[in-house]
Amino acid sequence: MIRFEKFGKSGCPRGATRTAACLAVCLLLIAPAGCQKKEDKQVKERIVNVRVEAAQVQSLRPNIAAVGALAPDEEVVVSAEIEGILRTVRVSEGAAVTRGMPLASISDTDYRLDMQRSEAALRQAEATLENIRVEHKRKETLSKEELVTRQQLDDVATRLALAAAEVERARATLALAKERLSKVGIASPIDGAVKEKRVSAGDFVRNGTPLFTLIRIDPLKLRFTVSEKDIGRIRNGQDVNFQIDALPGREFSGKVSAVYPHLDEKTRTLQVEATVPNRDRMLKPGLFARVILYTGPARDVVVVPLTAVVYDNSHTKLFVVNGDKAHERPVKLGGKYGDLMEITEGLKAAEQVVIVGQNNLSEGVKVNVAR
Repeated sequence: MIRFEKFGKSGCPRGATRTAACLAVCLLLIAPAGCQKKEDKQVKERIVNVRVEAAQVQSLRPNIAAVGALAPDEEVVVSAEIEGILRTVRVSEGAAVTRGMPLASISDTDYRLDMQRSEAALRQAEATLENIRVEHKRKETLSKEELVTRQQLDDVATRLALAAAEVERARATLALAKERLSKVGIASPIDGAVKEKRVSAGDFVRNGTPLFTLIRIDPLKLRFTVSEKDIGRIRNGQDVNFQIDALPGREFSGKVSAVYPHLDEKTRTLQVEATVPNRDRMLKPGLFARVILYTGPARDVVVVPLTAVVYDNSHTKLFVVNGDKAHERPVKLGGKYGDLMEITEGLKAAEQVVIVGQNNLSEGVKVNVAR
């Protein structure tokens, strides 16, 4: 016998069986939604592709990198010491000169005649002195015999003293004339080269007129600056190596010869000078140089590529791969050696350091190391 139940508006049967039926319908409706939420919670684990390199121990010298410029060891402005017309000019810009080499000459006619006049004046003064000396000697003899008065003898003695003074004056005048005559020839005071020629033959020059600018180019000075934080590491005699773009592939060397006693107040840097040999004169004043100043002997240090270092505000860190995971490692930095950075604390040799992809990492992230 078939039994029919009445259903209400909700679609569920009335009575005791209605509750059970409704529950069954609800379970059927919510089952798919529950499965979907469970699948959404299953998040796929992230894997970051990285490239690693082992930390190395290398024997390196601590150094400071800087940029500088070459300058002459000495620069001299040669000027005229007397006035006159330039008779000859023997050198031009760029010419090599040696100490004592003639550079130019001033017409010597007036100075030679002046010397001759001074020589004649000296001879005359000497002759006068000799005559008075003879007269004085004669009157001294006559004075002993009381044939001349004391006054006459004193007059001769006075004239003798004046004649002797006149001879000294004539000798000084002659010496001055000779000195002026010697200055008509203008010679180089240093070994070097002509940087600038300011006059030509036929020019009238006065005492103090600049004629040439000479520079000493062997050795040269290498001038560069170091930051305030490094000044405690600078000493005279330290080795310096440098390269210049004008001569690629070549490395030059020198030694620190001067450390300035004060800092530049605007840049907070200290100027340093090094002496650089230049026997072949390949280096030229004014060339820029990329400088490495060595501040101590070589020592073993742990280094990694510069690209491995991550800067996080005032902190520095690296990522080290252990197994298939990356681990964050705070480190302390030392000196910079070209493309390498010294790690003084926080890393050991041979540890695998992330050099590419570290910016996408965090502690414990799984990585895929590219080979």
